[in-house]
This record gives sequence, C-alpha cells and structure tokens, in this order.
Amino acid sequence: MLPTLTHVALHVPDLEACIRFYSRFCGMRVIHERAGKGSRIVWMAEPGKEHQFIFVIMPGGDDRHLAPDDYSHFGFAVESREQVDAIAADAGRDGCLIWPPRDEPYPVGYYCGLRDPAGNYVEFSYGQPLGPGSEAMPIP
Repeated sequence: MLPTLTHVALHVPDLEACIRFYSRFCGMRVIHERAGKGSRIVWMAEPGKEHQFIFVIMPGGDDRHLAPDDYSHFGFAVESREQVDAIAADAGRDGCLIWPPRDEPYPVGYYCGLRDPAGNYVEFSYGQPLGPGSEAMPIP
C-alpha cells in the first residue's frame, strides 16, 4: 500500500487569527485540540473529511513573507466562479486579497488568492480537474 497524505502541520504567529481565517474562508472547523509542549495544538478539517485530511495548527511560528509572485499556496476548490468572486470580495474588504480573480487556461481555471494571518497564500479555484465537478474532467 502506498502512503496517503493526511495532514499539513503549521506553526503560526497568531493561532486564534488562523482558526478564524480557516473557519471563515475555508469552512474548516476545529475537530480536536490539545495541550502540547506548553502550547495549544489545534486540528482543523473540512466537514466530512475529518478522517481524510487536516491542518494541524500550532502557535510559535514566524510570519511568512511571500512575494506577490510566489505561488506557493494551499488550494481549495469551490463550486462556481461566483463563489470565487464572493470570496475575493470578502477578502478585499478584509485586506487579505493578494490575487484578484483571474482566468487561466485549463487545468488552472478561475481562481483568486488570499493571505492567511500567518502569511501563507490560499487559493480558491473553480474549473480545475480537482474538487467539485472534477469527475467529468480529464487530468492532463
């Protein structure tokens, strides 16, 4: 059996701000929390995916300073272009929008990008061969 990717662990400068961000923009929720080495460790997951993939978020990290043209990111698929636009508008009001909505050739699709409170970039996309509706799309 091959290994399965189950989680990404992040040290962040402001744990509560990151919990709020991933709850609000990504629909994730805290599924577990515990004390660990003098701090609080939180597990977050999308509803229904608690046993598939989680973010482990821990305090103590440094703010990441990514350049606007650095495309390192976490990617979330959404169900429509309108949802990408709504997320971008909300992020614009909050001052965390880094890539306004844009169209790229397949397989990239329509997307926008946000900066989380720790400095990580988070993409919201529609039309990629991953996520909602992707079953009908071939992967190039």
